Amino acid sequence: MLNRRFLVLTAIATAALAGCATRPTPVSVADTIAANPSLSTLNGLVAKAGLTDMLKGTGPFTVFAPTNDAFKAVPAKTLDELAKDPAQLKAVLAYHVVPAKVMAADVKNGKAKTANGDDLSLAVAGTFVTVEDGMVQTADIAATNGVVHTLDRVLIPPKR
Repeated sequence: MLNRRFLVLTAIATAALAGCATRPTPVSVADTIAANPSLSTLNGLVAKAGLTDMLKGTGPFTVFAPTNDAFKAVPAKTLDELAKDPAQLKAVLAYHVVPAKVMAADVKNGKAKTANGDDLSLAVAGTFVTVEDGMVQTADIAATNGVVHTLDRVLIPPKR
């Protein structure tokens, strides 16, 4: 009887400890992007554009993060041009960042000011959130200084 009680208590303690070990430690928006394999292209471009420190800052930030598949849909010529023009790359990436914490449930139809100073159109229909002509795929990935929403499109800011 004592052995059985010991085994049950050991199993409960092990399960509790395993549950603690699998919970992700909250990290910055930049670290959240870096930890997501489907955002590896974005992570590399954020570093190249010099935006990593900003996205590790106090925030809050909402990042509409294009997935690797979204980057594959961008013409190679466009990506080459961005790679050669760091200022333009930074402007494009900053267009995906809203300097506020916007959870999916908080999205209202309208405009949001981005980190590059342009307005971004946000819309919600039921549980679907759209950003310009892109759709949020995974919403509300929490970070210590904001939130990340994966997006199925790379957004290009309007020409000035």
